[in-house]
Amino acid sequence: MAKILVVDDEADLEILIKQKFRKKIRNKEYEFLFAENGRHALEKLLEDPEVDIVLSDINMPEMDGLTLLTKLNELSPLIKSVIVSAYGDMENIRTAMNRGAFDFITKPINFEDLTLTMEKTLKHAKHIKETLQAIKENNILKMYVDENVLNFMGNREYESTIMANETIEATVVFIDICGFTKISENAEADTVVKLVNSYFDEMVKEIMEHKGYIDKFIGDAIMAVFRGEYHLDRAIDASLAVCEKINNLPALEGNLDYKPKVSIGIKSGEMISGNIGSVSLKRLDYTVIGDTVNTAARLQDAAKENQIIISEDCYNKVKESFQCEKVGSINLKNKANPLTIYQVIE
Repeated sequence: MAKILVVDDEADLEILIKQKFRKKIRNKEYEFLFAENGRHALEKLLEDPEVDIVLSDINMPEMDGLTLLTKLNELSPLIKSVIVSAYGDMENIRTAMNRGAFDFITKPINFEDLTLTMEKTLKHAKHIKETLQAIKENNILKMYVDENVLNFMGNREYESTIMANETIEATVVFIDICGFTKISENAEADTVVKLVNSYFDEMVKEIMEHKGYIDKFIGDAIMAVFRGEYHLDRAIDASLAVCEKINNLPALEGNLDYKPKVSIGIKSGEMISGNIGSVSLKRLDYTVIGDTVNTAARLQDAAKENQIIISEDCYNKVKESFQCEKVGSINLKNKANPLTIYQVIE
């Protein structure tokens, strides 16, 4: 329902407006508010900021319509205004337009012309509000959705290829905050959320610094993906930086008595990248899946505090760039043979 504020000191105009637009009022398409001058109009707008357009006379006591236009731009620049006045000379029209009026109608009022002008003005006001809402929603979306997803959505063909996927060569990193479950059991919910968000923020900075992206947050863990040149090296550099950053954070005092540490699993190789989920439900997750991803998660499970665990094939790729130490062989879930693992030292 469109809200329209009529500003005019002629009492008869209110009766006339209600008669001419009675069907739209009854059908809840229009809601009219009335004010006898500019000062009263500003008071109305403060009381009801949801007004879409203002129809205002020029010649009124206390505050005229041209002064109201100036005040209106200061108070609420999104509200569109139309001047409805008997003073339809070019000087008044130009002054009104220069002060932000969307249109100008002369008295006596032609209600057919007024209706068309109102509809045009309401359409314009709605378009502006929808544009601003879209910008707001887009900014919010950027907080929840990774840049890779936004780039994918920017593809003109994305709707027809929404379930398409590709095989890529990349590195997956799982980072878990050690011992945080115990904190969750003993601390207030808002304290837990603030803590985990503060830790995540420190980790994400390092991941982004090394050109990785966050695939998802999983409870108190992060899944990150590194693509492109030297993706394994960048993933390890980011993991070392995360360990150092988290280790330098102060311990919690009081009843919590907690010092944050992380355990990290890294695996590089082929994986499937694309939208996973249900088109029918309209719930999709742009992610990576495959044995490489599963193995990285298992390596993180095997890692201890301050350990960065990689597989032997990853070690062979980076042994000349990073100091690593053999840990031994472990059995991983759903793996027939033991896997030799290494710890990245520096």
